[in-house]
Amino acid sequence: MKKLLPYLKRYTMESILAPLFKLLEVCIDLLVPLVVARMINIGVVNNDRGFLLRCFLVLIFMALVGLAFSITAQFFAAKASTGFAADLRQAVFDHIQGFSFTELDTLGADTMITRLTDDIHQVQTGVNLGLRLLLRSPFVVFGAMVMAFTIDVSCAWVFAVAIPVLFAAVFAIMLVSIPLYQKAQSGLDRITRLTRENLTGVRVVRAFCREEHSVREFEEGNQALTRLNEFVGRISALLNPVTYVLINIAAVWLIHRGALQVSVGRIAQGDVVALNNYMLQIIAELIKLASLIITLTKSLACAGRVSSVLAQKATMDYPEETAISRENRSAAALRFDHVTFTYQNAGAPSLCDISFQALRGQTIGIIGGTGSGKSTLVSLIPRFYDPQQGSVSLDGVDVRSYTRKALCEKVGVVQQRSVLFQDSIRDNLRWGKENASDEELWEALEKAQAKEIVEAKPGTLDFRLEQGGRNLSGGQKQRLSIARALVKKPEILILDDSSSALDFATDAALRKSIRSLGYPVTTFLVSQRIACIRQADQILVLDNGHLAGCGTHEELLESCALYQEIYDSQFPGEGRKEGNAQ
Repeated sequence: MKKLLPYLKRYTMESILAPLFKLLEVCIDLLVPLVVARMINIGVVNNDRGFLLRCFLVLIFMALVGLAFSITAQFFAAKASTGFAADLRQAVFDHIQGFSFTELDTLGADTMITRLTDDIHQVQTGVNLGLRLLLRSPFVVFGAMVMAFTIDVSCAWVFAVAIPVLFAAVFAIMLVSIPLYQKAQSGLDRITRLTRENLTGVRVVRAFCREEHSVREFEEGNQALTRLNEFVGRISALLNPVTYVLINIAAVWLIHRGALQVSVGRIAQGDVVALNNYMLQIIAELIKLASLIITLTKSLACAGRVSSVLAQKATMDYPEETAISRENRSAAALRFDHVTFTYQNAGAPSLCDISFQALRGQTIGIIGGTGSGKSTLVSLIPRFYDPQQGSVSLDGVDVRSYTRKALCEKVGVVQQRSVLFQDSIRDNLRWGKENASDEELWEALEKAQAKEIVEAKPGTLDFRLEQGGRNLSGGQKQRLSIARALVKKPEILILDDSSSALDFATDAALRKSIRSLGYPVTTFLVSQRIACIRQADQILVLDNGHLAGCGTHEELLESCALYQEIYDSQFPGEGRKEGNAQ
């Protein structure tokens, strides 16, 4: 929790005023038993109704003042806790945006969603209750003990003995509960993951008739989480009976001791009532404290999980300025120099000693079997990952020397899975260039073979897409994603198997359109189909992370056995010389 306290700095005044007004409320509450004692010792004993009425009015006034203090404390606590949670949530979200794909892969989306939502909400609740009640209970407990000593020292020793024992019991249960609540929140991560997978993959689940399996898997995880919550709940539930037993033992002893003191004339009957009222106040506060401790235990567990995200350091650093000028640009648009890359916690490298260069304006095809490293290779260009060995250079400068903005402006990426956002087509396309005119958008749509898609929609560019582009087909989403990348006119264009849902005619028209963009762009085409890359200026053939071949289509048919094997599997009835002629 200490690591999160800086986010309360903006609300320092509120964080001080909330417990301060609670302290004032406590002072009012601690004076009530003294007024009641005087009513008994003076008003009741002397049958002075005027005195009783005046004391009654004093009690009403104290109640109103205490209510005003309580409402004020609640206002400041709510302002501090909600502001704190908003700042913390923003800080966590901003921190996550700085993560490389390595940290995102390690933490997992389900964990980050839980920590951004439920965990921070639990921390907010803990801060709110903590500012209002965490200090109130100790104020009342120790204040009642001090007031008891002002009435009778011998009776007050009951308070002095009972209070430390009660606090020891409370904190012992809390120390046992905190690790269990942390474990319970980890279980919630799993439930979030299962829910997310089933909701996003509901079509696949139903296509394979796996509804019963999904329900059973969710039920098992849900039952495990329920059992864990029940177990920690039973431990936390010990707080009430333990505090009740201890406090009632103290109350019995207090009444016994007070009766003896009254019988010998050392204190009045009203004083015994006041002492008993203080004991009742302690009981009420400890009951509140028991419930508060349960909530704070959850909050502390969640705070630790949120802190762990903030403590996670990004493995990538970006310079403040890009170390390149137009005068010293290299002839090669991109160069891989002995690049080796291994995913975190992976058993073997995904890319091994890859070296090649792409000249400005060339089209580079990348082909290979599943898991050969095609997507990994192109992911190093926009610096989604950094290689452990070797370097990737753009215009003769290592990509690690570019600012994030400069790199984004140079490289346009269309990944395998088309991602569109719940917004208009216009706003989705402007992700590439925020101030792009409608003419530029239509030009990009035409180049991406998506113009007729948008023209057929009501409102054209203002047509609103559903979440994930659910109201579009797979091929339509791919073409809009390509148009979004073309809007900013990148120098490097990466199409990572982004035309897999297109028919052959549309795919061919798209590739022809990209080759005639009207400005020099180095294009990387990742595909499983030779037909998509055979016209490329250079083709890279990957095999289990190794560069098995590099050259034109004709050169590879002569020299690369793996490429020959792929070609024969895709064109079984076509000879290689005949294929070359085409």
